[in-house]
Amino acid sequence: MKKQVLFILFTFYVAFQSGAQCAMCRAVLESGESQSPARGINDGIMFLMAVPYILVAVIGYIVYRSYNKSRKPKTN
Repeated sequence: MKKQVLFILFTFYVAFQSGAQCAMCRAVLESGESQSPARGINDGIMFLMAVPYILVAVIGYIVYRSYNKSRKPKTN
């Protein structure tokens, strides 16, 4: 369990450190002098990208847990 938590934290750290922008956003924001709007747009893109992955992970975990519950032999 400890390894899973560390893996998840590391994954989120790497995801927030990467620079993900679409080509149009990058072209428009590179033309400006100030980099603060570019950082804001980049953070917004990363936030919007993380939500679907979190939802898929939660649904996958629920399916995994329910599948393992049904496979355990019942002891009486």
